[in-house]
Amino acid sequence: MSGIRTTTPRSGTGRADAGSDFTELARIIRERGLLRRRYGYYWAKIIGIPALLAVGLVAFVLIGETWWQLVTAALLALIFTQIAFLGHDAAHRQIFLSGKWNDGVSLVLGDLLVGMSYGWWQHKHTRHHANPNKIGADPDIELPVIAVAPDASPPRNRAVAWVRAHQGLFFFPILLLEGVALHASGVREVVTPGRLARRWVEIVFLTIRLVGFPVLVFLVLSPGLAFAFLAVQLGVFGFAMGASFAPNHKGMPIVPEELRIDFLRRQVMMSRNVAGTRVLEVAMGGLNYQIEHHLFPNMPRPHLRKAAPIVAAYCRAHQVPYTVTGLFTSYAIIVRYINRVGLGERDVFRCPLVEQRNRPRGA
Repeated sequence: MSGIRTTTPRSGTGRADAGSDFTELARIIRERGLLRRRYGYYWAKIIGIPALLAVGLVAFVLIGETWWQLVTAALLALIFTQIAFLGHDAAHRQIFLSGKWNDGVSLVLGDLLVGMSYGWWQHKHTRHHANPNKIGADPDIELPVIAVAPDASPPRNRAVAWVRAHQGLFFFPILLLEGVALHASGVREVVTPGRLARRWVEIVFLTIRLVGFPVLVFLVLSPGLAFAFLAVQLGVFGFAMGASFAPNHKGMPIVPEELRIDFLRRQVMMSRNVAGTRVLEVAMGGLNYQIEHHLFPNMPRPHLRKAAPIVAAYCRAHQVPYTVTGLFTSYAIIVRYINRVGLGERDVFRCPLVEQRNRPRGA
């Protein structure tokens, strides 16, 4: 499988596939030139961000044994996060026309530099894009500890049950473990028998990254400081990744498995944009424009900001709810939502699309 595959309909497929609503929007976006490649932008990032990582690693070695290295650990974690975002763009074919080039860049950035399996993430993310927030189809609402969907699997033990009952309180601290989970999921994927393209490339790259980086840390630092360094690096990396992805869909409608929705409404109504400055856009890797990203996953990141007002106006004209909140407002929504889920409230899962379809005509 090459690149992230979604169910984005092709122009002209007709209402049977996606509805003419999206076809018209796609024509407008294409005519504005918002799907054209941005090679200069991406080459600057492909060269600049890994170079920044190299500078950070050299600085780490030169600084040597000092507790100030925990600051270095946090900075390296943020650099790894930016590299992961760039790999995400390549996986969506936002950078090159060639699938092989995009795949190659994703493997180097994801497996070799960050330590995340491209094959694992590709499979998971493809399913998410095809059916965001849909029960039984979106893996991003099937979390091991935090329950975000109805009929979540029962807690394995009393400790997990207690955490779930107070999950709003623990949601952000749990994100500190997301870095470990991302590495572990990738390793589990590449060593598990099954169909996985470029398995041995991923195994070699992940081994170099996940073994080589800790070895370097222990060579430069004493054992106690080295463990603290890795804990900070993994914690900040996981938190930065989780805090960037969480506002996009958590607390938005959960779609029943049997419900069929046209592409435009499926992607817009289950996603949330986060308003903010260009600094926020960089910090979130462009994922604050989640609606536009889901509608046009191969749209280069710098065009998402330009597409947002066009999509918002189009949705208003077609009476499609288009949600935009501030960053901290989105976090507050998430905490309230998962608290209600953890307490077993059922009305939190009401989907406006289901209610609209079940409402008697004229009501």
